[in-house]
Amino acid sequence: MARSTFPFEGYQFRDIHPLVCIGTASDRYAGWIGQIYPEAWRPKITRRTRRLGGKRFVEEVLPVESVRDYFQHFRTLELDFTFYEPLLDATGRPTRTYRTLETYAGCLGSSDRLILKVPQAVFARKLHRAGGFVENEAYLDSAFFTQRFYEPALALTGPWLAALIFEQEYQRRNERPEPADHAENLDAFFGSLPEDGRYHVELRTPSLWHPAVLDVLEARGVGQVLSHWTWLPSLEQQFNLSGRRCRNREHTYVIRLMTPRRVRYEDAYARAFPFDHLVDGMLDRRMIPDTARILQAAVAQEARAYVVINNRSGGNAPLIAQQLALTFDRLSPDGETDRN
Repeated sequence: MARSTFPFEGYQFRDIHPLVCIGTASDRYAGWIGQIYPEAWRPKITRRTRRLGGKRFVEEVLPVESVRDYFQHFRTLELDFTFYEPLLDATGRPTRTYRTLETYAGCLGSSDRLILKVPQAVFARKLHRAGGFVENEAYLDSAFFTQRFYEPALALTGPWLAALIFEQEYQRRNERPEPADHAENLDAFFGSLPEDGRYHVELRTPSLWHPAVLDVLEARGVGQVLSHWTWLPSLEQQFNLSGRRCRNREHTYVIRLMTPRRVRYEDAYARAFPFDHLVDGMLDRRMIPDTARILQAAVAQEARAYVVINNRSGGNAPLIAQQLALTFDRLSPDGETDRN
């Protein structure tokens, strides 16, 4: 692979490779001022309090309009606020989430791309309510997905929409379905959805990375998200379990770098906050080289690859993107790093 001359040290990732799109999980972090956002945004910071793991955090965020500066550096952005609420309520009226997504859509350029997370109410077997977990009555409800999320999402973001992620929560051992049963349910669900080449599933239960499940996803043209996440095996292991073909019918990969392995969400968040620098010892030593090699494999297959980087995977997503871009750029054709 030829050496690139693009200025990764300046956080410029739009042109790393025609088939490789690096972006982040969410945006608007005030901790990225001086990297992604100019100082002019500092007076427009707003603050909100978040309680997590018994601790209190004061988050500093920028207006949605700052996404215009974000896309000067990245080609794609994952928006995860759509995970928590559908776009339309039960009466068909737009929700607050719809309005926020509408504002984003008004700020996008023709070459910008979004990845949206499907509401958890569609793909989670249980939902957290009032301090506990309850059965989700809308689980795998294709009408709920189509009417309250998919159709309004296309209306708002169709020209910019690159992928839809169905994230399935980690399931405890005594609550897990048999892989064959799960495969049957997924087959029926995806068989009932509108035809679309942008579906991807993230399975967060290792036992469900099973041939019966993966075969159904492949047959339905649904991509398997490779996720660097708390309780999942390494990215390389996931890639091998998929037969090194986890792309969807449109030959698209999605790789998500979420948290260090074996580190819980709330612990990763607390270590990474306020997301303005890399945290010593937090970045998994295999995550960057594994991701770079998977990108190389995707390019060899002439597949497009989207990489989504979360601050929680090491402290600061732009700096992690910088390391990934440099590692990918230095790979030789055999997958080993060129040390010269």
